[in-house]
Amino acid sequence: MTNIIKVALVTGAGSGIGKATALALLSDGWHVVLAGRRVQPLLEVVALSGTPERALATAADVTQEASVVALFDAVIQKYGRLDLLFNNAGTSAPPGVLLEDLTLAQWQGVVDVNLTGMFLCMRQAFRVMKSQDPRGGRIINNGSISATTPRPNSIAYTSTKHAVTGLTKTASLDGRKYDIAVGQIDIGNAATDMTQRMRTGILQANGGVAVEPTMDVHIVGQSVVYMANLPLQANVMFHTVMATQMPFCGRG
Repeated sequence: MTNIIKVALVTGAGSGIGKATALALLSDGWHVVLAGRRVQPLLEVVALSGTPERALATAADVTQEASVVALFDAVIQKYGRLDLLFNNAGTSAPPGVLLEDLTLAQWQGVVDVNLTGMFLCMRQAFRVMKSQDPRGGRIINNGSISATTPRPNSIAYTSTKHAVTGLTKTASLDGRKYDIAVGQIDIGNAATDMTQRMRTGILQANGGVAVEPTMDVHIVGQSVVYMANLPLQANVMFHTVMATQMPFCGRG
């Protein structure tokens, strides 16, 4: 059977990087399922795309197993297969909270979304992709510059993003036998609502505060499209895209 359409699922698609990526994939001709906790922002992205006939907005909570299963069931019911999962949904603890002041609830909230939620989506993607015809597909996990180098006061976010790298490496190995390619995109200072504080000054590793350069978030969407369109015989396992002049190596 020849696959005549390309089907993608983007989590956290209602804003920021997820929104930019969903729009980039739709512009590239993909059929896209947009997932997020609130359906209204997803519908706004669909309307903005100008191609609502190739988009499906579905409310889902990646921290809840039943919700993730229902999400993937909706993808299959609508399109019959899944070629790409952009595992993007993420969160962080409130900015500026010291390690010793971080509550267990704040810690667990970040772990539930950034690590457990990513695992649940990846597990369900494996179940779908290994059984479909043609077999296989691609998973792209949203890591971060923080998957390599931390910022001050970011213990929960940084720990989960380091763990995402472990998920990517292990799933890349486990996916080989099913023709599932797993990679990771590490993004630095894409201009979104989450990075507004970069423009007014953010704490640096040396204790100072500095304004940091940002880049157009649409560049991230273009990067994901590039990774997504590779044939399954090739995989970009780690892709770093960042504002050229942002502090990264050594955070200085």
